[in-house]
Formats: sequence, C-alpha cells, structure tokens
Amino acid sequence: MRDEERAWIYFVLLMCLCECSASQLSYSISEEVNKGTVVGNIAKDLNLNLKEVETRDLRIVSTNSKKYFNVDLQTGNIFVNERIDREELCPNSALCSLKIQAVLSNPMTVHRIEVNVLDLNDNSPEFVEQLYLLNISESMYPGERYLLPIAEDADTGTNSIKSYKLSQTEHFSLDVQSSGEHGVSAELVLKKALDREKQPVLKLILNALDGGKPVRSGTLQINVNVIDANDNTPLFSKSLYKVQVSENASQGTVVIKLNATDLDEGMNGKILYSFIKRGNSDPSNIFNLNSETGEITVKGSLDYEETPAYEVRVQAMDQGVSPRSSHAKLLIEVIDVNDNPPEISVTSLMTPITEDAELGTIVALVTVSDKDGGGNGFINCKVVGSAPFKLKSSYKHDYSLVVDGPLDRENTPVYNVTITATDEGSPPLSSIRIITVHVADVNDNAPLFMEPVINAYVKENSPVGSLLHTIKAFDPDQDSNAKVTYKLLDSSPKNIPISSVLNINSETGEIISLQSFNYEELKTFQFKVQATDSGVPPLSSNVTVNVLILDENDNSPTILAPYSEHGSVNSESIPYSAEAGYFVAKIRAVDADSGYNALLSYHLSEPKGNNLFRIGTSTGEIRTKRRMSDNDLKTHPLVVLVSDNGEPSLSATVSVDVVVVESTADIQTQFRHVPIKEDSFSDLNLYLLIAIVSVSVIFLLSLISLIAVRCHRTDGSFSRYSAPMITTHPDGSWSYSKATQQYDVCFSSDTLKSDVVVFPAPFPPVDGELISINGGDTFTRTQTLPNKEKVGHLC
Repeated sequence: MRDEERAWIYFVLLMCLCECSASQLSYSISEEVNKGTVVGNIAKDLNLNLKEVETRDLRIVSTNSKKYFNVDLQTGNIFVNERIDREELCPNSALCSLKIQAVLSNPMTVHRIEVNVLDLNDNSPEFVEQLYLLNISESMYPGERYLLPIAEDADTGTNSIKSYKLSQTEHFSLDVQSSGEHGVSAELVLKKALDREKQPVLKLILNALDGGKPVRSGTLQINVNVIDANDNTPLFSKSLYKVQVSENASQGTVVIKLNATDLDEGMNGKILYSFIKRGNSDPSNIFNLNSETGEITVKGSLDYEETPAYEVRVQAMDQGVSPRSSHAKLLIEVIDVNDNPPEISVTSLMTPITEDAELGTIVALVTVSDKDGGGNGFINCKVVGSAPFKLKSSYKHDYSLVVDGPLDRENTPVYNVTITATDEGSPPLSSIRIITVHVADVNDNAPLFMEPVINAYVKENSPVGSLLHTIKAFDPDQDSNAKVTYKLLDSSPKNIPISSVLNINSETGEIISLQSFNYEELKTFQFKVQATDSGVPPLSSNVTVNVLILDENDNSPTILAPYSEHGSVNSESIPYSAEAGYFVAKIRAVDADSGYNALLSYHLSEPKGNNLFRIGTSTGEIRTKRRMSDNDLKTHPLVVLVSDNGEPSLSATVSVDVVVVESTADIQTQFRHVPIKEDSFSDLNLYLLIAIVSVSVIFLLSLISLIAVRCHRTDGSFSRYSAPMITTHPDGSWSYSKATQQYDVCFSSDTLKSDVVVFPAPFPPVDGELISINGGDTFTRTQTLPNKEKVGHLC
C-alpha cells in the first residue's frame, strides 16, 4: 500500500515538472495520508536552488484555519502537516482541492499552489433511521408502489452508493432506479396481496451498497403493518333532511341531530361528521356541527330577508386507515319573524303645487316596501292628520299622494304631510315619513282696504302739493300678485274732474292736492280710489274717500242792516224816563267762517261820561244799565265791536248815537218801547207764547226723528254715533248731545223776539268748528271737535 502511494506521488510530481512553465503549481494527494507525506518539491518546480530557498525564507500560507501543508527548507519538499479528511473539507462535492501560496522574500514573490484531495472509500452507506414502519391495507392490489428511504454515503464517485438489495419475501420486490449523478433510489413493489389474518406484520431488510473496493454496505429494518380493510361505508338515515328554524333563534339553538351508521368495527366503524364546503358558501359561518355527535346548532345570526333557506351538504366519514364516507343533503328553512319595519320612499315630488290645484292632482309618488315575508310583509299605508291630501293606490305598494281638499296659501303656505306604513305582523311594525309640500301662490285675493270709507281732512287755503292722506291696501297674495298700484276713479266735485283737483302716487298711495280749497265754497267732496294688484289677471277693489275741508278764520264779521259798518253813524232814540234794562237796539252780524271762527261776541267801546249802556255779548242787544239823570248827556255816541273766536280773532265795528228824548211819542219805532215788566198779559205776549210753543213742538219732533234715524243707521257717512242724551237747563233751554255732537236750544227772555239757538254738526267732528247763522232771530250751530268733547251751549 505504501509503495502504491509513493508511485502515485511520483506520477503527480512528474506531471508538475512537465508543467513547470505554468504560473500555478498543482499537486494531488489522497485523503487520510500520514503526516509528513511529501506532496512535491517546490524548489525544483520553481527552479530555485536550496540556498536561495533558505535565504529567501520560503513559506507556505493558506486561508484555512488549519495548516495542512508545510515546506522543508533543507530539501525544498512540501509535506502534509495535518490530517486531511475530504468529507470534512468538501462535503457533497465531487471535486475537492486546497489552495495555498508559496511566499519568497528579497524580493517578495508569491506562487499559487492547488492541491487536489483524492477520495478514499472510507465511509459506509448509512440510513437516517434504523427502523421504517409501513402501513399497507390488505385490500391493496399487486403493483402498488411504496417509496423507501434512501441511504447516505459521505464518499463520492465510485465510492458512493450504487445499489439496494431487499431480503427475500414473496409479497414484495425491489425496484432500484438510478438518477445519474444524483444517486439511486428504491421502491417497494407489492407482488402479492397481503392477508392481515395470516401475517399482520412483515419484517424486511433493505441493504445499501457502495461501489468501492472492497464494497461497503448499510442496512434498514422495514416493518410492514398489514391494515384491516375498511370495506363498509357509513350510511345516513336519510338522503335528504328538511328542518325549520326561526330567524331570531339564539346561538346554540339545536337545528338537527344527524345519524349515520357503519358496520365496520373499531376505527373503521367510528364516524366523524363534517360540512362540505361548496363554492363560496361556507355553512360553518352560520352553523356549528359536532363532529362526533352530528348535532347542528346555530352559530351566527340568521336573517330571513338575506337568506330564506340554506342548502347544506354534510359528510359522514369513518376513521379507517383508508377512510370511507357518504353524503347527505340538509335543507334548513328559515322561518320569518316580523323584525323589519316598512320602508317609505318618495320616488318623485312635484312641489310647489299651486293653491288652485284641482282635486286629484298628483303631488308625489310614494313607494312602500317591507323585507319581511308573508303577512309580515303586507303593508297598509295612509295619511295621518287633517291635511288636504290622501294616498291613492296605483299598483301593489305604489301610491300617489293627491290633493283631497282646497288649498289656501294665505292660510297654510307649507304642509308637512305625515304618511304612516304599518305591516300586518304580530306585533305590527310601522314607519313614518313626512313629506313637505309647498303651496305656490295664485292671484285669488283682491287688495283689501282696512275701512270701507276713509275720511281725509285738509285745511282750507292749504298750499298746492299738500299731502291729504296715504291710502294703504293689503293683499295677502305673494310676490307680483301682492304688488298693489293705486289710481283715482273719475268723479266731479262741482263738475270739476277729480284728476284736476287731486293726484295719487300709484306706488305709495299718497294723495296730493293740486289746488287750494275754500271752505266757504266747498266744504266736502267725495271720490273713490281703486287698488289693483299685478297678478294675471289683475284683481282690484275700491274705497270711498271723503275729503273734509277744515275751516280757517279767513273772514271778518259782517254787520247786518239796518246798521252799517264803521265809517257811518246810526242813530237810535230812547225816552228820558226809560228804566234800567230798556231795549235800545240790537246789532246783528254774520261770519262766513264756521265753528269757533264764526262764534261772534259783541262789546261796547268805553263811552264818554258815565257808563249808561250795556250790550249782550252773545245777543248784540244794547240796553240801559240804569235810569237817566239830569247830569247825563242827551246824546251818547256808542261804538260796537263785533269779534269772532278765531285764531287770530277778526272783528268789525259800527257806530250808534243814542239820543235821549223827553217822551215816548218822539220815538218812531214801536218795537223799541217794550217795558220790562207789564202787569197785564197783552196780545203780543200771547202771540209770542204760541210761537215759542209751536217752535218747541216742531223742534222736539224733529229731534226725536233725528235720534231714531241715527239709532237705526248702520252705514254712517262720516262718523260713528252713540246713544244720545237730552238735558234741560235752568234757563229754560234744552241740550241734545252725543259723544261727538250736541244740539242746544235756547230761549232768550230779555227781548221781544226770543232767540232760538241750535248747535248741530253736518259731518265728522273737526277741531274748532262753530257756525252761527242769523236769519230773522239768531240760529247758531256748533260742533264738537275731534279728540275734544267741546259743548257749544250759547244762550
């Protein structure tokens, strides 16, 4: 053996000498050689003398952790310094080499050296496990193959595993297959059917052989367990099971208990139940199946509306080595409960709807639905409340919300229609939906004035352009239907067109005067204003306007005949024997104004000498204050001042010369000789009494008639009336009065011709109006003022 190694080394060295011209040296050596074995002479291979090797300090360096080689500087030989195990250095590799370097100093040079390690057959094949168990059913047919474990051999090449060998048996054969560089494998082939009753266990020996010389081998114990054949299939009691379960069943509720049987014994007869998943449907998400008892219980939540029924496939499988199984179908029907309220949806809403919409006009389309089934899904739908709408069924659960009554936007512009849907479940469930319906305006309302008659007041002599009144009309409609314009309707006060007297702003309703008014010429006039909206077609209404012209004190009193005004002298005579209170003269005056502007008062200017005369401030009667004396003048010039009660007051004067005569025969006018007191009742007094009584009766009848008319009158032209009151006064006069009017009747007893004084009011109260008209005797009218309860009682 040693001679063969040496011969091999020499051969390698010879090959190295042949290639000495190469830049890299290559040597070969077998693994497991002894330490000190010479690999080659590097001095010769590098053409170095031994002295140079020593002086240049030749060294062997390597990247390996172990220093496998070293150099002898005396001989120049490279020798083995450590044990070399090829399987350790290059496991599972066909080629194995060690790369080292020869380093020389002065100058430093480096030479690469490759040492190929040659394999020796020093390893036997080995199996990972010593015992291999194989279970084979007795029902297996000949020809069945069973792959056997492979052995491992650390050697390579021809020293690796080359074949397998099986111990002698009649039931099996061994099929060895070569895989080239990847080694060989073996399969056990069944030649004869097994019989567990004859031989339950077969023990075989598998040998693995390598290709070395001598051949090395490894063994594996194979125990074949003969398994009893599972020749019976489990059977369900039914091929189709049908069950029902309520959708509100709680978790753990038992649905059904499956039952399957198997005639086999042991594990071949033990049955396990399971679900069969088909497609995306996995029943194990909803139900639990006890694999041993076959009991199916509720696992998840059931929902009839989502899945009304489940079709489940179940499997019963025995626990044999070669298990057999059977299948059954389970139909689980979910029983519906009333757990879903109805749903109300509005598919179309036609809003706003005009307030003149006819009955049956469609407002909205409504659809109701219920996910429940059967009676739980039957729905009753209706409108709740008093809204003028109703539901009209069109098809199944489709309804139309239609107009069922008159609409009035002015009363109700928006309706919140409440719709309820109730199913027929037990207990029933319901839903509510509120639909907002807007009502659009139509021009169905004419402009409305707050009062049927409007009284407007204007002072006489007011400048042109004065604002008389602002007319306002209200229209409950909307937008353009409520936009109101105003215009004057044609009328002619005193045959004058109203458009030449007044003007009205069509937008604001302001009435403006176009001329100045004179109360003495025109006290009141009437016209109409029309208010028209902007709707289509437009609607309008009228209002009557009474214009009341208020008097101003623009007229002075006028002295009536037989006396003239200031500038002329009038003469009256009285007897010297005249007693105190003797009637001298009566001054009469009128004023064209009205009210207090026409209320006249009479005054005497301070006379010269003694004060002999006085004048009635309201009657204008001049009388003596005392008897005449010898010291009194024979002629008394008097100046009478007549003033009205206006602001400012206007007046007129008249001069009267009173001449004192000795006897009454010298007095021409019989009416002036009226004694104050008479003892006998003369014819003149009788006539006067009859006249007074007649006038009083006529006046009372007229007064009663006026009161009756006023009490029954419902449409006053200018003012409202209240209950009248008649009052008697100590001086013999009567007063008829209301809240805004008073009529006074006065009888004067200090004159031959008694005065009748009446104060009525021709139109609604105006501040400061009093009219005095003197015809024959004195007739005076007075009127109370707006917001002032003034009573004109002049006697």
